[in-house]
Amino acid sequence: MADQAEATFVKAFANSISQQPVTYTDDFQPPLDTYLKKVPTLPLEVPPPPEVKREDEGPAGAISIIIKSVKPPQSYTLSVHPADTIQTIKAQLAAQSGAPPADVQRLLLKGKALASAKLLKEYDIKDGDTVNLMVKPGFQWDPAAPAVPAPASSEEPRGAPTITLVPEPKESRTRAGHQRIPSVVLSPSPSLTPIADEVLVDIPLVLDTSNMPPSSVGAAPDTPYHTVVSQPEFWDRLYTFLNSEFGTESDAAQAWEDFFCASKGTLSVSEIAKIRDRVGVTGMAGT
Repeated sequence: MADQAEATFVKAFANSISQQPVTYTDDFQPPLDTYLKKVPTLPLEVPPPPEVKREDEGPAGAISIIIKSVKPPQSYTLSVHPADTIQTIKAQLAAQSGAPPADVQRLLLKGKALASAKLLKEYDIKDGDTVNLMVKPGFQWDPAAPAVPAPASSEEPRGAPTITLVPEPKESRTRAGHQRIPSVVLSPSPSLTPIADEVLVDIPLVLDTSNMPPSSVGAAPDTPYHTVVSQPEFWDRLYTFLNSEFGTESDAAQAWEDFFCASKGTLSVSEIAKIRDRVGVTGMAGT
């Protein structure tokens, strides 16, 4: 019985000790005979890691491309760099004999237009590739025509673009006394982005007034009514009368403005300006 009781005590004591946490010192090292043995592995060949391709890297050195036009049939060979912009290539092409100006060129690759601000290396263009050339609609390109020399003085150069102001038809007026601003026609369209070696010239303005409607709308200019209301003295006397009738100057000016606005449809712009300069009453936006 004593041996059985002693064995039961030993089991209970060992179980109690096994449940306690084990704390190791900082310099604890397990004995070598308790180390785990190495697991054997098969000698497999590992492929080398792939090379990293940087997007900003491109082919170095100059390449040769062919710029070809179908209509009219023309071909140019240029030596360019992949880091050149499409706009730079257009300027280089424009310097060739018989080539169109850079601002009317359209370069296409497989039917897709090349953006002027992008670099050549952003497109799939290699050495010896062909780029199609077209010109913008409305531009007459003749490779055999002599190039127009740049003006040596301030005189108007030959073939300079002009601006023509076309008056608005009578039917398009919104209401009596008001008309739209004449439309502006540019022929040909000037370049909005100057390129290298481009010469800026003055564009003469030509105003076609043959079909310009009369400035006054309403009563005819030669009627007695228009003769009276177009005189600055009439409105000056009216303003003096209104000042004597109203107690404040602001009320008199308001009444004068109401009378004047009712008669503006029979007056021209110059007549309105003369009346306001004489009386000294300025309306909205100075009109």
